[in-house]
Amino acid sequence: MLSEKQEIIAKRLIQPDKIGSYSPNDVVFVLKDISDLIKEQGNEEREQAIQSGIHYSEMLPIEYHPSEEYLNIFYEALEASACKVANAVGVVAGQIMRNRGRNIVLVSLARAGTPIGILIKRFIKFKYFLDLKHYSISIIRGKGIDENAIAWITKNHPELEIQFIDGWTGKGMIKSVLEDACEKFFQQYGVRLNPDLAVLADPAHCVSTCGTREDFLIPSACLNSTISGLVSRTVCREDIIGRNDFHGAKYYSEWKDIDLSNFFLDKITACFPEILFADSTIKKTNEPVSRSGARDVAMIQKDFNISDINLIKPGVGETTRVLLRRVPWKILVNSMDNPNLKHILLLAGDRGVEVEVYDKMTYTCCGLIKSGRKQAAE
Repeated sequence: MLSEKQEIIAKRLIQPDKIGSYSPNDVVFVLKDISDLIKEQGNEEREQAIQSGIHYSEMLPIEYHPSEEYLNIFYEALEASACKVANAVGVVAGQIMRNRGRNIVLVSLARAGTPIGILIKRFIKFKYFLDLKHYSISIIRGKGIDENAIAWITKNHPELEIQFIDGWTGKGMIKSVLEDACEKFFQQYGVRLNPDLAVLADPAHCVSTCGTREDFLIPSACLNSTISGLVSRTVCREDIIGRNDFHGAKYYSEWKDIDLSNFFLDKITACFPEILFADSTIKKTNEPVSRSGARDVAMIQKDFNISDINLIKPGVGETTRVLLRRVPWKILVNSMDNPNLKHILLLAGDRGVEVEVYDKMTYTCCGLIKSGRKQAAE
């Protein structure tokens, strides 16, 4: 049931723009197409802007186009881990069905959560014969969730509860942002949202709905828009996102020839029959939420004398993002022989970033960003 305030918001909203290379049967992006309204900036330029106080969501990075060697590592990783990823999808899907029931709508956090949400939607349909609606919306550290997108979804599905989905956890900041956003939404609109966040990998040990707590490589973390439906990360800037707009994203339609988004999904989906009938592999993650990731981050912060916690990006997914979009000065790894690190070591070598073995952490790796005058959370 929508509150009176939500009804007012929902009535003034237009339909989301049709963007992305995914089938609308897999996901609908509740976003504004800003393809012609924003220009990408290089990592060095963005880093200076971020550390001078400009919010990261007001800019877009120039997308990294991988070398043939890097793409080969992606293909190898996908081949090696496809069924492991599928098993994690099955674990999460089972938890969602047990804990939330059938009257739900899946809402992924763009953009890393989008392919994971699609896989969970596909598995639920495959195993439980339930075709859930699935949307992807923006959530931004320091700015919160796209409330217009939430209003639009709840207007269209007033009888359903939202299950939020992301790809993985780093420090666990998005989980905290989501909890704060849900509380703010309740205070403002009188509508209670469940802040449960489902992820494939939870190396931060901060969510209860997850496929594994292992910090392993989810191959979709290796690439940018060409693994995420040709959609950029989300943008919220006052001059291009109005009061009645959804948060924005750029659609790289010109890159359709190199798009791997649906190839990735189909590769994982092909493993569903194998893991479905191997009952011993689909099991619940029983480890409790310990937030051990926060202890690791505090230890790294102390050992490397880092003043700002936002300069520390732990986990395979976050370290990959640092190397693709930020300016790191060092990468910490738990072992040089870890197979999850091939793409990390290649990216670090290409960018001339030092790699140091640091086996005290439970994370597979961690990226440390160069310090500047001021750091905005990203």
